[in-house]
Amino acid sequence: MKKLISTQVLPIDIDTAWKFFSSPKNLNEITPEDMTFKITSEVPEEMYEGLFITYKISPFLGIKMDWCTEITHVKDKLFFVDEQRKGPYNIWHHEHHFKTVPEGVLMTDILHYDIGKSFLGSIAGALFVHKKVESIFNYRYKKMESLFPNNS
Repeated sequence: MKKLISTQVLPIDIDTAWKFFSSPKNLNEITPEDMTFKITSEVPEEMYEGLFITYKISPFLGIKMDWCTEITHVKDKLFFVDEQRKGPYNIWHHEHHFKTVPEGVLMTDILHYDIGKSFLGSIAGALFVHKKVESIFNYRYKKMESLFPNNS
């Protein structure tokens, strides 16, 4: 199992951060264009525990896949968790944490994922999956800087 932790401070208040990240409709905006991400289910303005979201996505080599995640935990303005129910990973557990700090909001993403223990899974992980996951989070970091610039 792999673990990735990403942190970023945004110069916004907790209400603004929560409003943006708790809306499933903003997922497309923070996903790299080359993944051709498209939500295929109806989504509310704000997520809730038990919400299932389905997507079409091309995470690897342009191959289109169905992906389904469930929002399993929500603590208003503190954290939420999404877990894959159907998709390319054996395990995908993604925690999104938010904390007010003097500079704004500290966001911490904690991702646990596993692509499988097969020989092919090991090779795919080493060759491109782990790098792709890191590149997604690097893209999001830069995208958040552009959406919420530090103008001080």
